[in-house]
Amino acid sequence: MPKLQGLEFWRTTLREARYVVAPMVDQSELAWRLLSRRHGAQLCYTPMLHAQVFVRDANYRRDNFYSEVCAEDRPLITQFCANDPEVFLKAALLVQEHCDAIDLNLGCPQMIAKRGHYGVFLQDEWDLLEKMVKLAHEKLSVPITCKIRVFQDVERTVGYAQMLEKAGCQLLTVHGRTKDQRGPLTGIADWEHIKAVRKAVNIPVFANGNIQHLSDVERCIEETGVHGVMSAEGNLHNPALFEGSSPPVWEMAEEYLEVVKEHPPSTQSFVRAHLFKLWHHTLQIHQDLREELGKVKSIEGMAEVSRQLRLRCQEEIAREKEGVAVRPQGDLPFPHWRCQPYIRPPPKELDPNGKSECSEVRITSQKRALEDSDGTPDVLSKNKQKKQARNPYKNWDPESRPKYLMCDQCGHPKGKKCVFDMCRACCKKKAYKDVADCPGHDIRFKTKADRRKAEEEEREEREGSPQETDPHGGPQETDPHGGPQETDPLDGPQETDPLDGPQETDPHGGPQETDPLDGPQETDPLDGPQVLPRHRPQSGAGRPPRGHTSP
Repeated sequence: MPKLQGLEFWRTTLREARYVVAPMVDQSELAWRLLSRRHGAQLCYTPMLHAQVFVRDANYRRDNFYSEVCAEDRPLITQFCANDPEVFLKAALLVQEHCDAIDLNLGCPQMIAKRGHYGVFLQDEWDLLEKMVKLAHEKLSVPITCKIRVFQDVERTVGYAQMLEKAGCQLLTVHGRTKDQRGPLTGIADWEHIKAVRKAVNIPVFANGNIQHLSDVERCIEETGVHGVMSAEGNLHNPALFEGSSPPVWEMAEEYLEVVKEHPPSTQSFVRAHLFKLWHHTLQIHQDLREELGKVKSIEGMAEVSRQLRLRCQEEIAREKEGVAVRPQGDLPFPHWRCQPYIRPPPKELDPNGKSECSEVRITSQKRALEDSDGTPDVLSKNKQKKQARNPYKNWDPESRPKYLMCDQCGHPKGKKCVFDMCRACCKKKAYKDVADCPGHDIRFKTKADRRKAEEEEREEREGSPQETDPHGGPQETDPHGGPQETDPLDGPQETDPLDGPQETDPHGGPQETDPLDGPQETDPLDGPQVLPRHRPQSGAGRPPRGHTSP
């Protein structure tokens, strides 16, 4: 069957999906996708997977994809970040049998994407992107799709989308924000860019950005003409967004935890993060349970915290019905215990000189300490406040902290007793290279090398020493316990009777003892000694009884 393309792919394979759950790092795992599908989502993306790691690491493939293959989870698009055409193709070939399309992430704006050189930080390298999309389009059995962010210039955004369509992209998701619109500078997504792209290409287009309620979905489709709408943060705070409802948070939390029991994620951090998102507004009030949710180490513990939050909310609802005044809801459209989006505060506008107040936004963030004119912090950050609660005697004043000499190699504090005047990491490299010891850091490469050398010399000396031999050339027979057995100079190692032959020996190697009452054993001159046992040996006895000869 030929590979479906463009609108036919959207109609047949994706079943004309309009409500889409976005690819979210460590958040759109199988359990969350199944929960979202129960409440109106028609298409889901996997979390963003790193193509190079996916190709190299079998454990990464198992934990992040193969362990989450599920027949109910379709249609499904798998997203990769990549910057090499061959690596991207290899990763896509490993998953194409378990999904309906492969998506190339060209929209991630995080600093990890900048350091890894992928996501939105590839949007200026059109030649590379054209090669990646074209190669995947030619070699894969499923369509290739892309998720992008816009440029400041609408014309450049349109040209970007047309280039990807020409290279073989069969569906395009457009996030209406630039790469600089993230964190405190997120702002509002520009739907005009999305509308311009929709008119300029002949493939399906999904819109992303500003989606908090079902009414936003309908308005976006009407204003831009897109085929579907994707939600990320709106879905995380309300998985029933595409149903158009705002159920009590505990209903969604309990249902999610039930799905987790059937389809546990590879790590509990996924579950904790989802509960933090669902209970976001309530946890601003019940700070003690927020701390508890961060500390628990099991799914059962998280479920118990969620249960306590439910009980507190239900108590508040009961008091409200009885006419008891409760805390105001603030700017929230619904009570805090209802699923609803978190609205980011808008970024500050430019000053009269046209300069960005990005630095000021960072300084006045709630997570940072405010500074007086003299530069001393007025309030500790939340993280340091937690540390101070655990260790109240810790000194937070940088001026009164002890000064340390720095390592010449890396600038970290060096060890006080280090023989090389380095930090431990640099000292270890130096000692390994020079086969040296550093008692100050308890690094002993030379000692270990000398010990191994001595053991090898001892083993070679032991294995190479000549064996003691008899004067006539035969090897000297030794007693099993280590001492050599006395030998006759002419006949060999075994002591013999002058007339007949060898004397019978004890099983442990020495000559046979004689009965102390009978004297030495008499032998027949022709036949040798005749042995008559005193007792028959019992079955299983360890050592047979010594015998005696007849007179």
